[in-house]
Amino acid sequence: MTSSATAPTSPYLVLGAAIALPASGHVILGVPVRGLQFLFFMVILAWVTAKIAPPDTSFVGRHAGGFLIYALSILDAYKIARIRTAKWVHNAGRDGDSAQSGIGPHT
Repeated sequence: MTSSATAPTSPYLVLGAAIALPASGHVILGVPVRGLQFLFFMVILAWVTAKIAPPDTSFVGRHAGGFLIYALSILDAYKIARIRTAKWVHNAGRDGDSAQSGIGPHT
């Protein structure tokens, strides 16, 4: 493994950031446009569900579309971080820089 390959951001850090502030997990991962897209659809769907929901519905019920996209953005950011980490660990193991797992490459 070359010295230019650094460890990716921890998936748990990305998960915590994505939960705390929408789209921040995507920004940490370096894909801010994807986070902005999620924010856009959060706002749009929250507005749509607020307009079509009955007036006696709770706050969460009135903005359910936005909360749905928020939950999906959390899962998306975490998935991207986990995949990057798994690829990094796999490549490090193949190059001999990490502990041997007992699984060798296919020949």
